[in-house]
Amino acid sequence: MTSKTIALGIVKAVGIILLTALGLYVLYLIQSVLIYLVVAFILTLIGNPILDFFKSKLKFNHTFATIATLSVYLLIIIGLVLLFVPLIITQGESLSLLNTAEIEKNIVQLIDKIAVYLDNHNIDSKRVFKEANLGSKLDFGFIPDLFNNVINALSSFGIGLASVLFITFFFLKDRLNFIIGAKELIPDSQEEKILNSLHKINHLLSRYFIGLLIQLFIVFILYLIVLLIFGVQNAIVIAFLCAILNIVPYIGPLIASFVAALLTMLSNLGGDFQSQMLPMTIYVMIGFWIVQLIDNNVSSPIIFSKSVSSHPLEIFLVVLIAGFLFGIMGMIVAIPVYTILKVFGKEFFPENTIIKLLTKNI
Repeated sequence: MTSKTIALGIVKAVGIILLTALGLYVLYLIQSVLIYLVVAFILTLIGNPILDFFKSKLKFNHTFATIATLSVYLLIIIGLVLLFVPLIITQGESLSLLNTAEIEKNIVQLIDKIAVYLDNHNIDSKRVFKEANLGSKLDFGFIPDLFNNVINALSSFGIGLASVLFITFFFLKDRLNFIIGAKELIPDSQEEKILNSLHKINHLLSRYFIGLLIQLFIVFILYLIVLLIFGVQNAIVIAFLCAILNIVPYIGPLIASFVAALLTMLSNLGGDFQSQMLPMTIYVMIGFWIVQLIDNNVSSPIIFSKSVSSHPLEIFLVVLIAGFLFGIMGMIVAIPVYTILKVFGKEFFPENTIIKLLTKNI
């Protein structure tokens, strides 16, 4: 091996490293666009059955069926906006500079009630609050800035939503063109396997995301029933927020219980802590835990095992491992990514014993 060959090898390696770094940097710069594409792809998977329904049952042409599918999404979004606008307006007044003192007063009132309860049960509340360093953390000067940040976030969300819907429209409308274009890029020797994999992935992930929506709807209804039973204010909004948190497996429901407990206490500040606030909060949390038991042991295993053709224990282990390796985001994407890997494994390594065992129902 000559020095020239070694030098060329080093230059080539450095070039590959630089190109890889440049590619990663470009992906970092356009991460918002990538997120829009992923969300649009998910909406397309969910929208495909709706599109097919409009075409097969209502005899719409393809373009009109696409517009109708996007209209369904828009109606859902408008419904959610109408649901949240009254709450946002009400809370926006509280978050303004003029009402910061009122928020501080309410939080201090809640802490005072907790202190009285602790003192009545022979617990030194001053020591507890001192150890928690609670007093130094009660700085409400951030609230106006927080409100401005929320407004900016809503503005960005509006731009993102418009972009996602625009991309989704063309994903739905031109899906056949995308398939034809993909065929041109795929090597002829692998074309059949790859196209079969993509077809199965599209089918399974469509079922998965529809199953996810069904699961969230069931949890939303059960949460709403619990909150209505105990007369919690803004029950629909709280139930919806807590249901959305269920997208994060196992951790999401715990956060939902905390959110529900906090909002329940804040909505009953006028009552006695020991006889009203505390019992109602405990009852709401017990109700939420019962809902989570039903969801974790009945609805979720049945819905997800049927939608992606995997055993409930298999799904549990996959989500758990993904959580340990990649955190919350790993738990959210664990099932879709695992399903994709299973499909490709069955197509390209059908004789492997482990893959045979895992993919026998696909």
